[in-house]
Amino acid sequence: MSKENHTQYAILGLLTIGCNTGYSIKQMIDTSLNHFWKISYGQIYPMLKLLADKGYATVEDFAQEGKPDKKEYQITAAGTQALKNWLKQPISELTVEKNELLLKLFFSRHQDPQSVQHHLENYQKKLEERYNTYAGIKEMISTQLKDEEDAPFWIITLNYGLKTTQAAIDWCQETKELSLKKEG
Repeated sequence: MSKENHTQYAILGLLTIGCNTGYSIKQMIDTSLNHFWKISYGQIYPMLKLLADKGYATVEDFAQEGKPDKKEYQITAAGTQALKNWLKQPISELTVEKNELLLKLFFSRHQDPQSVQHHLENYQKKLEERYNTYAGIKEMISTQLKDEEDAPFWIITLNYGLKTTQAAIDWCQETKELSLKKEG
């Protein structure tokens, strides 16, 4: 049985919030969804075409001077219904995270303890940067976009990112201390 491509629902959802061109979809992905749902630029236009072919979106070409025509997409009633049906479905499985640090730690008896410490410190620094990014986005939504209909749901996803990132930062700190004790 083939695995359903949930990216189509991400793009349908983006069409509901006014992202109506491939470019605007890419911008929203880069600033929001990319923190929890990866969509490459190369997936966007084929997926938009598929959604139009399924009748989930319409497409209209707009002429632009000196540029190729701009395509604008609108979600259809069938697309809205498909999105709503998918939203009602239970989550089928927990995703498995690919994590290079964990892979390296799993085999760390083959590297020196200082290397392990360096990896953990570097990872923690990146996590702290991510945490600060999420906190900044949350602040921006809470102040500048608080009247948006979707704002409470954007905050919910940010809170997940903030909490899981903080948990990973805490884990890094504990793991560094544990590995230092092991060395000593």
